[in-house]
Amino acid sequence: MLKSQKAYIFILVLIFFTKTTVYGQQYFLWDDRPAKDWMTEAYPIGNGRIGAMIFGGVYKEHIQFNENSLWTGNEQETGEYQAFGEVFIEFGQVGAKPFSNYSRKLDLDQALHHITYNQGNQKRSRRYFASNPDQVMVMEYTNENKKSLNATIRLKDSHGKLTKSIAGDLVFSGVLSNGMEYAARLHVKTEGGEVLETKGEDGEIFIQVQSADKIVILLSAATDYANTRSTNWKANEKPLEANKRYIQEAAKYHFDQLLTRHLKDYQSLFARVQLQLGTEDLSQELTTKKLLQHYKQKPSPALESLIYQYGRYLLISSSRKGGLPANLQGLWNNSNTPPWRSDYHSNINVQMNYWPAEVANLSESAWPYLDYINSMREVKKENTQKEFPGVRGWTVRTENNIFGGESFSWNTPGSAWYAQALWEHYAFNRDKAYLRDFAYPILKEICQFWDDRLVRRDDGTVVAPMGWSPEHGPTEDAVSYDHQIIFDLFTNYVEACQILQIDKTYGKHIETLRNALLKPKIGKWGQLQEWETDRDDPNDKHRHVSHLFGLYPGRQISKWETPELADAAKVTLNARGDESTGWSMAWKVAFWARLQDGNHAYQILKNFINLVGGEGIDYDNGGGVYANLLCAHPPFQIDGNLGYVAAVSEMIVQSQNNMIELLPALPDNWKDGKIKGLKARGNILIHELIWKNKKVESVVLRSLEHQTIQLLSATVLKDAKLMKEVNGKYIYQIQLKPNQSLKLTKAVKN
Repeated sequence: MLKSQKAYIFILVLIFFTKTTVYGQQYFLWDDRPAKDWMTEAYPIGNGRIGAMIFGGVYKEHIQFNENSLWTGNEQETGEYQAFGEVFIEFGQVGAKPFSNYSRKLDLDQALHHITYNQGNQKRSRRYFASNPDQVMVMEYTNENKKSLNATIRLKDSHGKLTKSIAGDLVFSGVLSNGMEYAARLHVKTEGGEVLETKGEDGEIFIQVQSADKIVILLSAATDYANTRSTNWKANEKPLEANKRYIQEAAKYHFDQLLTRHLKDYQSLFARVQLQLGTEDLSQELTTKKLLQHYKQKPSPALESLIYQYGRYLLISSSRKGGLPANLQGLWNNSNTPPWRSDYHSNINVQMNYWPAEVANLSESAWPYLDYINSMREVKKENTQKEFPGVRGWTVRTENNIFGGESFSWNTPGSAWYAQALWEHYAFNRDKAYLRDFAYPILKEICQFWDDRLVRRDDGTVVAPMGWSPEHGPTEDAVSYDHQIIFDLFTNYVEACQILQIDKTYGKHIETLRNALLKPKIGKWGQLQEWETDRDDPNDKHRHVSHLFGLYPGRQISKWETPELADAAKVTLNARGDESTGWSMAWKVAFWARLQDGNHAYQILKNFINLVGGEGIDYDNGGGVYANLLCAHPPFQIDGNLGYVAAVSEMIVQSQNNMIELLPALPDNWKDGKIKGLKARGNILIHELIWKNKKVESVVLRSLEHQTIQLLSATVLKDAKLMKEVNGKYIYQIQLKPNQSLKLTKAVKN
């Protein structure tokens, strides 16, 4: 063996034994049997563009895969997100033999799916990952004994096209009804053994492997979609050619090299945030399903932090820069008629997908959403002009696709809610060039839509006409949902004008409009009114609480600056109740976090961690999570998983208006804990925050620029300039220098 080869093997081993674990705790999902059901049991992998659900069958493996641009529809018709294909692998004569010691594990630290079991007096192993650097899915199969691997490998198109052979690879291709071209390609590499092509009775080609030491499969899928209207949404490269290029490049590497490249890329994102709630480690003896079953009797902070990191894993896996944003199911879908089209729902769902992107230190994953907003503008302007003649700017309907097509009701504040993500990306990263060149033009044109759309009343009040509070209630003027989102849009735009020192006259005009907007109102039973008319029903348990946008994710309502409105929001939340669908509970956790009631937020968080479906489970009608931890609306929607991450972050750190508050909504069950890597607005990194008995022990802050901030804490801190004490909390003035860490610790009395 050459010296360089020895060095390479040493580095590889080092990678496997220096996992990016959370304070020594490994995070993984696992089961002791193969998955039977796609939605509730199979485990997801993804590289932001290609995703798969893996079943892990012993005798016959089933891998269902997607590519997130495979859509029907066009600029007029919404269409539906489509399933792409499946891989089936049968393992020869060994199928007749029993198996034992089965383990199916999804390692979140490595984004690696690992299956092991004993069969026929030998250990068998499979490893799966989806590589972003190499844009392929990678599958490895090994047996303990040499020359013992036999497999029949089939590639199936979800739209019925026959699989053929091109240069020894399995390939299918087709064209959807809207003219979209698609193709998949599967390449098999072996160590030892023989690879044969076989033609089935139906003319379909499949591959047989005999007596191999190892099998490695590379899978690529692509369409001819590009997110640019100027090219008619078409890419220059055809999907057959794209797949050929991906496969040929990836085939140059051995499996371990591909894995190393994958780990370097993935861990550069995932490892940024580490979280430990409580002091216990996650049990490695109980399957994930059993952990969920035990949770109802004894809540586990370790499981709660696992679900937090699982949400970050899902966002990385379904949303990578240069691609499309995560849809209602991320990018995982096994149907050509999925629930709600698996679309981009504009009245909270796609927005919730991106709530964790900035605060959970995954700003790169926000870019597909930001690019999507930008790519839709011209189509949306045309559609908006048809519906609202004479207005500038644009808005959206509730259901949306990847071409600008839309359907269902008009959600007039939808584009303004989109715009919040544009502003938040600036607020967390402070990139003025991005704000000026990318975000600002979009913010302005959406402001122009509302400038033209708003109704000026004789008393000087400004209201939004004919709004709807999703997804219930009458359509009428001055709906609170509309006003709170418009307030947020106008506030962000005015600040952008001030930061960039441009459009001062128009910025002042928008500020005047904002100040004239009808303010949130408190109703007859103390609630925050959903409509201008005081008609709220105290028995209404609807899942949408749209009229609390100003509390979260907006900033119009807060416990500190508008205590009366915050109290009214609390009355509304108590009336709506704590139990709901999965994503709705995630939103309610965030609401209670903003109200700084950690124990109430935690109660709803516990409701969210409710095992839905499965054998012996009789509480399968409400929201919660499945055995694979995917969020149950029901059925599966990914927004709850991602909203959970944002809500938990909000319980630990909040930032707004140049102030950072530590542990604002910490529940009693998290009296001890620590977190690394959260982001705060102002481009400030919470490098590490440690607390004991619900008090800050130490916090390390880092800013990429020179700035002065206010830090709010219930703990007396050393080396910090105390400004004032308010309601038992201390406000400190902190000077931060560029790229220098500042550590503040709990003051100890002499």
